[in-house]
Amino acid sequence: MDNKVTIEDALHYQSITDTTEDQQLFWDLRTNLDTIIKENACLAERLELQQLYPLIYSIQQAKTIFVVASGRSGFAMRSAAMRLMHLGFNVYFVGETITPAILEGDLLIVASGSGTTSSIIKATEKSLSIGAKVVALTTNKESILAKLASHVVLIPAAEKQDHSKKISAQYAGSLFEQFLLLLLDAVFQSLWKLSAKPAEELWQKHSNFE
Repeated sequence: MDNKVTIEDALHYQSITDTTEDQQLFWDLRTNLDTIIKENACLAERLELQQLYPLIYSIQQAKTIFVVASGRSGFAMRSAAMRLMHLGFNVYFVGETITPAILEGDLLIVASGSGTTSSIIKATEKSLSIGAKVVALTTNKESILAKLASHVVLIPAAEKQDHSKKISAQYAGSLFEQFLLLLLDAVFQSLWKLSAKPAEELWQKHSNFE
């Protein structure tokens, strides 16, 4: 691999570091990026991976899979839903206009850092009342959500209202939201390996409207 620095690279570096303000911004960005990566790596080391076994088996066995989360966690869950669709699972994000009724034998995957989001609690209670299984991803093992769910994946990140910075130096629930995306991508990779499907088969389910 050619690591030679070109004149263009040197000029670009000089252009972003030629003032004290730019130099400070450059190192702030580097520090922030390092912090985010290190916090996610540390969280991965602390996570009890055995918690994910029931989630993976539940996904494999479910008739239909529903996923739900609010805010930035919702974006991570939408990404997970897309990958499950690529694997051939029948999956919906709760709240979309095309989402059907959840039925007995279905699976609801919910994510809430605090475990107290009212819309998430209502979706959980409704799903359980009709015989569906609920797997919750949360930071709070004592929350209402954790106590209701069929199975809990505890992610030891900071809750969004934890401003102590003891667990994370990042704002609000950023670490939980970031790690949620990474964790569910890891789940997808394991499911993909178990399915033994070639990448070409998954690719056929990618959107062709682009």
